[in-house]
Amino acid sequence: MTTTLAPSTDRASRPTGIPGPSPRGRKPRPVGGLVGSVALWAYAAGALVPLVLMVLNSFRTTADLYNKPLSMPWPPSVDSYKVAWTEGHFGDYFLNSLLVTVGAVALSTAVSTMAAYALARTRSRIFSVLESVFVSGLMLPIHLAILPVFYLLDGMRLVDSRLGLMLVYAAAGVPFSVFVLTTFFRQLPPELEEAATIDGANTWQTFVRIMVPLVRPAVATVVVFRFVPIWNDFLFPLVLLRSREKYTVPVGLTSFFGEYSTNWSALFAGLVIATVPLILLFLVATKQIVAGLTAGMSK
Repeated sequence: MTTTLAPSTDRASRPTGIPGPSPRGRKPRPVGGLVGSVALWAYAAGALVPLVLMVLNSFRTTADLYNKPLSMPWPPSVDSYKVAWTEGHFGDYFLNSLLVTVGAVALSTAVSTMAAYALARTRSRIFSVLESVFVSGLMLPIHLAILPVFYLLDGMRLVDSRLGLMLVYAAAGVPFSVFVLTTFFRQLPPELEEAATIDGANTWQTFVRIMVPLVRPAVATVVVFRFVPIWNDFLFPLVLLRSREKYTVPVGLTSFFGEYSTNWSALFAGLVIATVPLILLFLVATKQIVAGLTAGMSK
């Protein structure tokens, strides 16, 4: 008995003139994607070139910068960093900024995480009103309240105090942090809390050991988005701080630029010192930031 093999369905049903799939299973890349990649790489190069020049010039002497502006730093010199750190008081500025920024971000994130969890898990009209109050804080820039804030801290004797500056930044970051974290807590299924309760965990243990680790990408996103503006802020330290030994990096940079306006190498070194924490933060938290920003986009 002879068996007749039917022709391939794919070949029979494919219209003439339409190419079949690639042998390797890869789709040809569209032109729009290639143009977008080139544009993004060009933008990245334009953003990185000034940073690279700043770092390279910080390892050169001022005389070398005047004589050979485009040469490489060879042999490299760290004298400019010594001048900026000691004579320019960048050591004090850096420690003050680190203390204020880390303290404000930690306090704001801790308070906002607890508030967001309560708002996400409570179905009460009062909590809905409170959530609206928190969100309304995003509509008014905190810098518009500089005069009331100054009088408030003056009455509390916290003017010219790093603690007062830290509290201002922590309070200013609560609305944004609550808005972001509440959305993430609402995406978590309530069955997790029910299972933890059955296993004998109380509310605090459920919150710390189960819920907070699940929203870690959102917490990292909040930390980065609050760390950067606090580190770069100039207005509040200028108004609320009086003593030079308590200045933060942005205010210290202003006085440093005035004193060392002709020492280009020291200026570049000061800029590198002010930029390094932000670069390290993004390098360490990039994975968590991307996970937080893209959460919910795919299953």
